[in-house]
Amino acid sequence: MIRSLLDTYKHEGWLPDCRMSLCKGWTQGGSNADVMLADAYLKNLTGIDWNLAYEAMVNDAENEPLEWSYEGRGGLQSWKRLNYIPYLDYDYLASAPTHGVSLGHWRKSDYTKYLARANSWQNLYKADQKSLINGTDTGFTGFFQPKFLNGTWGYQDPIACSALASWCSLTSNPSETFESSVWEYQFYVPHDMSTLIKTLGGPDTFVSRLDFFHTSGLADIGNEPVFLTVYQYHYAGRPALSALRAHSYIPSSFNASNSGLPGNDDSGAMGSFAVFSMLGLFPNPGQNVYLIIPPFFEEVNITHPETGKTATVRNVNFDASYRRIYIQEAYLNGIRYRKNWIGHEFFTEGMTLELVLGDSESDWGRSEEDLPPSLGVSVSSDGMDM
Repeated sequence: MIRSLLDTYKHEGWLPDCRMSLCKGWTQGGSNADVMLADAYLKNLTGIDWNLAYEAMVNDAENEPLEWSYEGRGGLQSWKRLNYIPYLDYDYLASAPTHGVSLGHWRKSDYTKYLARANSWQNLYKADQKSLINGTDTGFTGFFQPKFLNGTWGYQDPIACSALASWCSLTSNPSETFESSVWEYQFYVPHDMSTLIKTLGGPDTFVSRLDFFHTSGLADIGNEPVFLTVYQYHYAGRPALSALRAHSYIPSSFNASNSGLPGNDDSGAMGSFAVFSMLGLFPNPGQNVYLIIPPFFEEVNITHPETGKTATVRNVNFDASYRRIYIQEAYLNGIRYRKNWIGHEFFTEGMTLELVLGDSESDWGRSEEDLPPSLGVSVSSDGMDM
C-alpha cells in the first residue's frame, strides 16, 4: 500500500487521498497519505524508498496544486504566512473552498519548521466561545472557530455538521469543518493531546467534555473523525473510561447483524476500528503508540509476518459477559507494566502482555508517567505534570 502511494506520486506528482479505480476522488479533510507514510516509517517497514517518501511529504507541505480538492492541500500561502487559514480565505492559487478549522527528515531546519507548524492549531481556539443545543448552554466554554484575515473571529455553531444538525461535505454544503462538527474536531490534536487537555480546562473538564460528546448525540460513530475520541480518556489518565466507551459502541453499533457497521466502511475503516478495539490495542496513527484496553477475548495472538514472532495479549479473570473490563494490573513479559500504551515493538519482538481484570476502575495507567507521549507537557487526572 505504501509503495502504491509513492508510485502514484511518481506518476501524478502528488500523493493521493481518495483514489478509486485509477481516478482521483475528493480530498477528505487533508493529505492523509502523509500520516500513513509517517506511521510506516516509525514501524520500520522495509522495501520502501524513504527518500522519495520524504520528498512527497514535503511537496504536500510546501507546494499548492491548482485543484486541491483532488490532491495536496489548499490555503498554504495563508497557512505559512499567518499560521492559520482565514475564514473566507482568498486563495488565487487554488480553485476550491478551504476548510480552515479541519486542516490543521534528516535536516534539523525541517524538524524545527514543521514542529512549529504543528502548534498552529492553537490560533483557531476561541477561549470564550460557548455552545448551545436547542437554546440550552452545554456548560462548556472554548472551541475552535474560523478567523478572518484581519484576525477577528468568524462564527460556526459548534454543533453544526454534527449528528444533531445537518450533514456537511465538500460537494453538498461546504463549511469550515469537513464531515464533522467543531465539537468533534476540538478533540483532534492527536500529536499534542497534553496541550489540548490543558487548553480545554484540564483533565477533569476534558473527561467531562468527552462524556458529554459521546452521550449527547453529538458523536457520529459512523464516520472516521470520531474514532480516536473513544480512546482519548487515556491522555487524561482515565484508560478505564476508554474501555467503558469501547464497550458502549461494541456491540450496540458494531455487531454481526445485517446492519452491523454504523457507517460506510470506507475501504475498511469501520472494520479496522472494530478489530483494533476488540484486539485491545488501538493505534494513534503516525505515532508509535497503541492505547491499551482489555481485548474482547480471553487471549489474542498475532504473529508478525517478517520476524515470525508471536505477540500475545492475555486477560486474567476474563469475563465473557464483560462485567470485568477494567485493568487492575498489567505485566509485560512477566514484569509489572504501568503505562497505558505500548509501542509497535510489542508486535515485532513477540512480547506477552498479561492484563489482570476487575469490575471497577483502578489506579492502573493513571499517573503522569503512565500517559502516552505528547509534544507538550502531560497532565494526569491526578493533576501532576510530566
